Amino acid sequence: MNMPLRFLRNALLAAALLVTAALTFFAWQYFFPVQAASGWSYRVAYDGVQKAAGLARDAGGGILVSQELQDGRGNILLMQPDGDREVVVEGLSKPDGLLSARGGLVFSQESGDKPVSFLQGKRVSELFEGDQVQGLWDDGRYLYAIEDRKGNGRLWRYRWDDRQLSVVRDNLSETESITRCTDGRMLYSEKETGVIRELREDGRDPVVIEGLRNPTFMLCDEQGLWISEDSTHRARLLLVDAQGEQTTVLSFLKAPQAILPLDDGRYLIAEGGRDRVLELSVVKAAGRLKKAEGTTGRQGG
Repeated sequence: MNMPLRFLRNALLAAALLVTAALTFFAWQYFFPVQAASGWSYRVAYDGVQKAAGLARDAGGGILVSQELQDGRGNILLMQPDGDREVVVEGLSKPDGLLSARGGLVFSQESGDKPVSFLQGKRVSELFEGDQVQGLWDDGRYLYAIEDRKGNGRLWRYRWDDRQLSVVRDNLSETESITRCTDGRMLYSEKETGVIRELREDGRDPVVIEGLRNPTFMLCDEQGLWISEDSTHRARLLLVDAQGEQTTVLSFLKAPQAILPLDDGRYLIAEGGRDRVLELSVVKAAGRLKKAEGTTGRQGG
């Protein structure tokens, strides 16, 4: 065999090996199971939920989940306690933020200039217009909504009593979530820079946590600050306690989104990259965790 043909054959073989290795790597990342930290376990609560994103409680005891699909294909599902599923709002474009408030449901759409809306009963009304609104937070008097835009995002504050709307911050970049913690601090995430900032009255908004990978949704409760990382591969669910110690509670997630606290120390986590919702719980007694299918923290990813 002459040199040109041998060179071509070797080049094609090397290219094939490279493609095979790349495909194997990506397949490993997709199928590698989610891992839970010691003291925690998880199971699949709901599967077949396309691009699961927002989570909220329904007054009737069910769970509301948004399917973050584009171009009017998105919707909000109601998961009934008996297992039935019902579409309660449809025709949405990237519905993301969900928030139970005032006997109804506030929701946002992270697509263009879609409004922040309020579902009460079966009636949907528009509260105010935003542009790529993602994160929502309500303190009873004010509703906060933050835009996920690059360099020109805004943090809105809407007063329920008189519908007064104001811009609290502007020129934000890839801010995806806002929450208030039990110590009174209000925090918001910057996905691109990988930091969490504290909203301050002086407008300086210092970084309080850094070194994250695409932080998206946040939740504060008595455990600390929960942060999900919106990464396609090897994403994490983190917990930062009052002393600032960071624990990776779940790893090898695929595009996790909202976190919703339930009863008895349980949480729901929307894992949009695998079209499902996980239930996370504390292992109450070491060595006595039930072995039933789908209950351990080492189940299939």
